[in-house]
Amino acid sequence: MESRTRFDTHRVENQPLPLEPYDAWATDLPLREAVGREGGDWATAELAAYGRLAGGELMELGRLANENRPRFRPFDRYGRRVDEVEFHPAYHRLMEAAISHGVTGFAWRHADQAGAHVARAALMYLHYQADQGTACPLTMTYACVPSLRAEPILAREWLPRVVAPHYDPAQRPAWEKAGNTLGMGMTEKQGGSDVRANSTVATPTGDGMYALVGHKWFFSAPMCDAFLVLAQAPGGLTCFLLPRFAPDGSRNGLRLQRLKDKLGDWSNASSEVEFQDALAWRVGEEGRGVATVLQMVALTRLDCLLGSAALMRQALVQALHHCRQRRAFGKPLAEQPLMRNVLADLALESEAATALAFRVARAVDAGGRDPSEAALARLGTALGKYWVCKRAPAFVNEAQECLGGIGYVEDTPMPRLYRQAPLNSIWEGSGNIQCLDVLRALQREPECGRALLAELEPARGAHPQLDAMTARLREALQPCGDREAQEAGARRLVGRMALALQATLLFRAGRADLAAAFCDSRLGEATGVYGMLPAEAPIATLLERALP
Repeated sequence: MESRTRFDTHRVENQPLPLEPYDAWATDLPLREAVGREGGDWATAELAAYGRLAGGELMELGRLANENRPRFRPFDRYGRRVDEVEFHPAYHRLMEAAISHGVTGFAWRHADQAGAHVARAALMYLHYQADQGTACPLTMTYACVPSLRAEPILAREWLPRVVAPHYDPAQRPAWEKAGNTLGMGMTEKQGGSDVRANSTVATPTGDGMYALVGHKWFFSAPMCDAFLVLAQAPGGLTCFLLPRFAPDGSRNGLRLQRLKDKLGDWSNASSEVEFQDALAWRVGEEGRGVATVLQMVALTRLDCLLGSAALMRQALVQALHHCRQRRAFGKPLAEQPLMRNVLADLALESEAATALAFRVARAVDAGGRDPSEAALARLGTALGKYWVCKRAPAFVNEAQECLGGIGYVEDTPMPRLYRQAPLNSIWEGSGNIQCLDVLRALQREPECGRALLAELEPARGAHPQLDAMTARLREALQPCGDREAQEAGARRLVGRMALALQATLLFRAGRADLAAAFCDSRLGEATGVYGMLPAEAPIATLLERALP
């Protein structure tokens, strides 16, 4: 052989082609069905447009924004304090695309239309698959609206800019822009989730504002135009709106200390901050800070649930794309019986997570009109965030394994998805906080338990294991005086609630075949390992529905 061919060993064979730009809406049947069931299909045109963008241009922008992390610039070249964070242009394009297409403001601009929050949830679900870091400022901007309404004067000035479809990253006061983004700061070193231990002090200045002195241990998206924060006012822990620029146009007393060096979420800047007489407006009554800001937290927790469901979806897409092209032992991986079981099981988990997320979105949407929906939203947000966010890391890891070694290599999106997967279970309250919140809702608001049982009722008789689990839940929801025993078993209770609700939603969606497979594999003595669907499971149907 000639030397030039003798050593020509680098022929790339049996390797999948990269996933080219695709339509993340048109190829996601479970998402389209969930949006239709829950009342958001009137926004199909907007969702279809964003689906093409999310599966195409935004995927590449997400890669660039994560490879080029934000950089902290405390001073300008002449030594003046500026407290700025520099982002790659890809980050700004992601933000602009999301805000102009309604990820932050769509639901509020269409508030008179039933299903507006469902449609907006689908926009977030699509965006999150392309980039997760930008979802942080996007969800906080979306979620701040109910809290700001607690102070009508502020709401009249700020909300038109908050819900506007305009993104302006310029370093200038919020009131000089057509659109604003909002962040939040609650956590302090000494308290963590126990925000009542916060030590930041807010002192009235005599002109309707307060001067804040203290710190925040986690202060996400510090380049937002303003932030909802908690501080101790004379009347107790209070919510405040703190602008990045003071009313006179000067830089406010907000001093960034450093950016967090995080496991993932690299496109987003998370920081530590100190307040040095930072000026802020009170939002709501003094001493009612937790109640005021929880209106925002309820919606950011919904987005944690949506985000984890979206993360599962994108990991599944990557796994299916790879396994349909990669061959082993004479045929594609996706045709090997055991791999088909694994992929189908992942598809089932993803579909159940999506069904739960969008049912909660409808409850949030209808909660202002229907007390039973409000009760379901109150309970479902916490239990959904707990369960789906807990399931995401193992799900993404299983999808990585479908790709083999290359799934552990940064050339693919899988390592980024895996680093991201634990975040939603930590942010906005860890798993224990969610479970304790479910207990609190059941004890203080009995209508929450009644709403859950009413939601499960239509599936009575559909499957013996679901009937048995529902019976156990009815018994567990009876009043009990042993508080310590309730808390110790809270994770078991909340997990059962989530599973029963997911199974019921699959039955109610008309997918008895999928629901039965879900019950058989998850309501009995499940191991938590994927790829253990029973022989009679509709594996071909699950794979066909998952990705054309």
